[in-house]
Amino acid sequence: MTELENEFIRFWVSDGILYSKFKCEVNFDLDKIKKLIETRHVISNNDNQYWCYDVKEANGFSKECRDYVDIHGQEFLFACALVINSHIQKFLFNTFLKLKKSKIPFQIFTNEEKATEWLLEIKAKNEINSI
Repeated sequence: MTELENEFIRFWVSDGILYSKFKCEVNFDLDKIKKLIETRHVISNNDNQYWCYDVKEANGFSKECRDYVDIHGQEFLFACALVINSHIQKFLFNTFLKLKKSKIPFQIFTNEEKATEWLLEIKAKNEINSI
């Protein structure tokens, strides 16, 4: 299994899915969000991935962070499943997604298994379409 981590997040690849979890509670600033994206690019080897992104320990993204992610956060991704803590957070993220269209398939889940199933479905469809 391929694995990479820094001081606040751990990435690993299993069955063709890129996973990540925060190692502690994180309050984001621009430097941290840049580090996160750079680390994801390194483990991805700058190849597109299907990402199961657990943000349960993430607290607060400044507008500066959101703007940076809007430009650079979807690079080298086929799809992203965001795993969060609560249905209230899910509602808030879904509202945000309606305002900002994602460049890739992007879905929010409160269950990692369902997030992985969704990513595997997209991966299978993409593999069939590439034949």
